[in-house]
Amino acid sequence: MAAFMSNQLDFILFFYGLAFILLGFTCFAIARSTMGERRTAWGTLAGFGLVHGLGEWLDLCALIVGDRPAFAEMRTAVMTLSFVLLLDFARLEAIGRGLRLPGRWIHVLPVTLVALVGVAYGLTPANVAARYAIGFSGALATSLVFASQARGASGAAKRFAAFASAGFLLYAVAAGIVVPAAAFWPANIVNYGVFSSLTGLPVQLVRGLLACWLSFSIWGVFCQQIAADMSSARYTAYVRRHLAWTLVAMSAILLCGWTLTEYLGGIYRRNVQQEARADIDLLASRLAGETATVEGMVKALAGSPSVLPLLQGADARDEDAGRATLILDVASSGARQGYLLDASGAVVAASDGRTIVAGGQDRSAASYFRKSLSGQADYQFVFDAASGELDYSASYPIREPDGKVVGVAVLTKSLEAFETDLQQFDRPYFFADPQGVVVMTNRPAARLRHLWPVATGSRSPPSPIVRGSARLSDRPMLAKEVVDGNWTNVDDDRNYVRRRFVGETQWSLVILKPTREIFASRFLGIVITLLVTIMALIYMLGRGRWVQDEIETGNRIRLQQQAIELGLQASTDPLTGLYNRLMLDKTLADEIARSDRYRTPLSLILFDVDHFKRINDSYGHPVGDKVLVHLSRFVPNLLRKNDFLARWGGEEFLVLVPGVSGSMAFQAADKLRDAIGQDVFGEVGSVTCSFGVAEYEAGESAVELIARADGALYRAKANGRNQVVLAPQPGMSHAAPASANSL
Repeated sequence: MAAFMSNQLDFILFFYGLAFILLGFTCFAIARSTMGERRTAWGTLAGFGLVHGLGEWLDLCALIVGDRPAFAEMRTAVMTLSFVLLLDFARLEAIGRGLRLPGRWIHVLPVTLVALVGVAYGLTPANVAARYAIGFSGALATSLVFASQARGASGAAKRFAAFASAGFLLYAVAAGIVVPAAAFWPANIVNYGVFSSLTGLPVQLVRGLLACWLSFSIWGVFCQQIAADMSSARYTAYVRRHLAWTLVAMSAILLCGWTLTEYLGGIYRRNVQQEARADIDLLASRLAGETATVEGMVKALAGSPSVLPLLQGADARDEDAGRATLILDVASSGARQGYLLDASGAVVAASDGRTIVAGGQDRSAASYFRKSLSGQADYQFVFDAASGELDYSASYPIREPDGKVVGVAVLTKSLEAFETDLQQFDRPYFFADPQGVVVMTNRPAARLRHLWPVATGSRSPPSPIVRGSARLSDRPMLAKEVVDGNWTNVDDDRNYVRRRFVGETQWSLVILKPTREIFASRFLGIVITLLVTIMALIYMLGRGRWVQDEIETGNRIRLQQQAIELGLQASTDPLTGLYNRLMLDKTLADEIARSDRYRTPLSLILFDVDHFKRINDSYGHPVGDKVLVHLSRFVPNLLRKNDFLARWGGEEFLVLVPGVSGSMAFQAADKLRDAIGQDVFGEVGSVTCSFGVAEYEAGESAVELIARADGALYRAKANGRNQVVLAPQPGMSHAAPASANSL
């Protein structure tokens, strides 16, 4: 599990940073909807989310493209700044709740402490100090802020605030206590390595999950706040569905993105394994080319008839011929030197041309001599720790015609040319002895280091290279010996390691393929996931905004309709639906003002139902109401569009006739009287009305105008009803004649 998760660190850092950036944007939206100190506080928390998310993405960049001291310093500074913003959010919220705390200058003290630790001890202790002094304190204080907010809330908002409080409390532990390993307590006990070994998970994954938890919890608080402000059951239900679907959608996007990223990484991983196989085949082939020549030439040398007399006491002529053959084979194979050993292990001839005295340079104790004397060829690598030179030695038995072994031929070749050629190899490669000690590499810092630790209780003799080598005290590069190909950590960096044994020996070639290139190929999956996430969030936020606007528009229209209805109720008669006196007074005042301004005529018609009391007494009040309703619907059909009809009270109605003189209004009223008399009013039958008409006189008040019309109506009733009477203008003593006869 730990190995798998270490391969997923790039995606973990991606979604860790994404979750905090989403947290930042959520807090920014909350800040825009609030005012005063709380707006500043939420803006500060938004800054924490955005800066911390950016810091995690910088860690992702360091993982993919490599790290540098200056870049590491910048990332530590960004992380410290984010923790300062988190701590400042808690400070501002505490001040908003009435606590008296110092200003922002108080943050200078922990920041200075972190800087001093960095200068004195390095970046890792500074990172640890920032987490202890600022990160833990800020997360814990923020947890207390949301706990306080949960106590003052109710319903879903209370639950979301409690979730946020618990999330920040756990984040205080994950980010402020679980820290990079350092040489002081408690970082030497509670750190990334210990956490990973106990849980099998990188702590970054836990922090990322907590970041998602925090983002959705605070988003839930924000949505509940909007739902409370809107007071809409529909929006409250939508918010619940929206939160659930958003959580499901984001989880699906991240899981699919993770799967895509792993798929792309798997393709490259297989390519890496194939390339590693091809590379190590190339190295092995190149080395085999160096060794095969020596092996073939030493066999030819041992089988040459001219070397046998050197082992049997040859004359000068045979001795010169044998030495010439030896020198020729050494030159042909590119060997450093060659020599012949007799059955006792003494050197009887050497390629450097020296005369070997009897018993000189005894090699009888050498393993290769004993093996070849037994009739077998022997091949081995020889490393000189003092000079750092690596040779390849091949020995072969020399036989008499009857097959008896009488000596050994030896060729030794330097591998310096091979090493020089491979210095240009772009992948890290190592050539190690059976104990895993690196004797040849294109990475100078790894020379004479153990690739893997020597197994406890191993029967293999210790490497002769160990003596006098200080580099072997370094920690092994690998945790355990690699047999063939494996993905493992090399000096804490993930690599694909490929090993190939050389010939019949226990010496081996090892090459590395850093996973940084795999992270680069996986980056495409991360980018695709980011783009899909952005599009999904834009849709979800846009959908949420559209629903919110739709509900607000519906509420606004409903309020407008209610206002219109209330206005109609205030200005209309509930029985007939005609305008009432309140609306009449306003309209009449407006028409009088218009008449005075433009000097246009204005007339008023007042009429009521004749013998209406008799109708009520004979048929009942409901029938009487029906007569009034029927009349209120019938009369408008006989009026102009700009005429104004209102119920004056009881069975009386009033018509304003703008732009019409008294005589013309008189004629209109007479036509109206006649039409009413010819209509049928249900079970009552025919009904008649009496009319009083008055023309407005400049300077006259509305009360005076209505009074003159009412006087004319009174005279129409007194004259027998079913008549129209035109009131005389002010200053005249007689009314105009009535029309029609009374009933």
